[in-house]
Parts: sequence; structure tokens; C-alpha cells
Amino acid sequence: MEGAEPAAIDEAVMARAVDNAARVRGTTAPNPWVGAVAVCADGDPVGGAGCFDGATAPPGGPHAERVALSALAEAGASAAGSTLYTTLEPCNHTGRTGPCTEAIIDAGVTRVVIGVLDPDPQVAGTGVARLEDAGVDVTVGIGTPLVEEQLGPYLHHRRTGRPWVVLKMAATLDGRMAAPDGASQWITGLEARQDAHRLRARCDAILVGAGTVRADDPALTVRLVDGPDPIRIVLGAAPVDARVHPCWEVDGPLDEVLDDLGRRGVVDLMVEGGPTVAAALHRAGLVNEYVLYLAPALFGGDDGLALFPGVGAPTMSDLWRGRVADLAVVGEDVRIVLRSRDVGSAGI
Repeated sequence: MEGAEPAAIDEAVMARAVDNAARVRGTTAPNPWVGAVAVCADGDPVGGAGCFDGATAPPGGPHAERVALSALAEAGASAAGSTLYTTLEPCNHTGRTGPCTEAIIDAGVTRVVIGVLDPDPQVAGTGVARLEDAGVDVTVGIGTPLVEEQLGPYLHHRRTGRPWVVLKMAATLDGRMAAPDGASQWITGLEARQDAHRLRARCDAILVGAGTVRADDPALTVRLVDGPDPIRIVLGAAPVDARVHPCWEVDGPLDEVLDDLGRRGVVDLMVEGGPTVAAALHRAGLVNEYVLYLAPALFGGDDGLALFPGVGAPTMSDLWRGRVADLAVVGEDVRIVLRSRDVGSAGI
């Protein structure tokens, strides 16, 4: 990028901050997974010299901005006159840690570049206002589509109070998720199941219906990859001897269940259960992200269990239409990620 325009340099460094955030996703809840890059006054953002990376630490640890500034200090560099890139507006309140705005000001940073403003009521523009009041030059809106795609669950939670619902399903290419006798293990291969466990590790919580618990007795843990186990949630009552315990048991209308989970701090909710819950969420318009694993297999009839059994869209104009946010071959299977068209269109 030699000779690149300043705007292009800003976009490139923000993309680096997004990469930093991606590495900690699934480890920061209930805090958002934020990435940052601190660039010394005499640093070379194109070549990377004088650039220091940061990402949000696990709960109780420092936020991304403080991590980047600490890395700069530990290298013996000066933050005076530096530029700090961060995917999300710095906080301006005291929680488990002090305000990031104060750390930025105290360090002598003269410019802050932000991907998106934080809709959390405790921030919501006050971070930018505090920095500008202290004479810091603030630029907002760099790399916004990329950041909004990455932070979609967090932004959705703060704007609506509900968790981001990720519906994971596995099916044959002719759209069947189980045989006529009810058997579904295993439609996809080991690599796809490992990939699904990475998705579990990314999410705060995982929800299944009580019927799935009774039929399959799933553990709902992360076993096939390294990562934290999500909070386990059962829609209904789980048998006392079910492997899913300890779990949260919830009941009621789905929109009220999501409101309750949002109040309890669930940001990224994976739904991995039977067709009844999946169809209900889909028809209610409560799914934010569909993750479909398609196996190169065919049942070859209409008696296998459909992804969404029951009555579907009555006309072509009633079809749910989203966009393909990601497409990948996983082992012998294909993973397709669908999102609504009103969410940023950059890659995940």
C-alpha cells in the first residue's frame, strides 16, 4: 500500500483491528469482542512498524484499547501523538475496569479512529464526546460494514435487548434433517460436527427444546474442539437425570423467552434442537443467522423430516429471503451462513 491515501490506510488498519477482535470472540462475554491497534506517532501503519495490537481480555481484564496501549508501553515506545484504532467506541464509564477514554487521554493519544458507535446506553456517544472535549481528534465510521458484521450480535443485543439467535441445522441436499424413522446421526461428517462445536464455543448460550433432550439426551458441551462450554438452556423441563444439567429451564412465548435471556446477559444464542423449535423461531421471524450444514447425500423422497415441517410460505412473494454471508466446504460437507439483508454485507 505504498503511497496509499490516508483513508485507505485507515481502512487497512481497521481491518487489522477486526482481525484482532476475531481471535477473542467467544472469550469476552458479557463484554463485546473488540479489537484495537495503537500506532506510534512515527509508526508505519503500511509496513506495520510501530503498530501494537490489542483485543478485549476475558471478563475482569482490560478492554482492547488498554491492551494495545499497554503493548505499546511494554515495547518502550511513546504513546504521545499516537493514533488508536478501535472497532467499537471506547467506554466512558467505570465497570470492572476504568473508562478507556481516560486511559487514552492520559496516554497522550491525539487521534482515535472508531469503526462503530456503541449503542449501549452507558456509552452511546459519550466516549466520543469525552475524547473530543479533551482535544483528541476523533474519526468515526472507518470499516463500519466489516465491524457491524462482526459485532452484529452485540449491537443487536444492545439495540433490542434480545440475544442474537443463531439457528444451526444439518440436512441432506434435498432438505431432510432426519430419516422417516427419526434417525439423524450422523447426516454430516466429523469435520462439520467439529465446526459446529466451534460455533458452540463462540456463543454465550445454547438452547434446545425439551423434546430434543428427551429424545437424544445431548450434553451440549464443547468436546470436539478447544473452547468454553456455553450456558445450556432448555425450552421446557429437562428430565432430572438428563446430561444437559446444570441448565436453565425456560418457558413461555418465544419473544418473551428471548427478552428474558437478553436481560440475563445472553448476547449470542445458538439454537441447536429439533424441527419444532426451529420452525417456530423461523416463522416468528426471530432468527438472525442461519448456519446450515449440507451433506452430499439424498434421501430421495418426501417422507424424511423437513428442515421446517408444517405449513410454509404460501406464495413466492412470501418467501423469506436473506443473503449468503459465508460459504465454505467443511470436510465433505458445505456450510452456508445466511443473514438478513438488512445486516452489513461484509464477510464474517
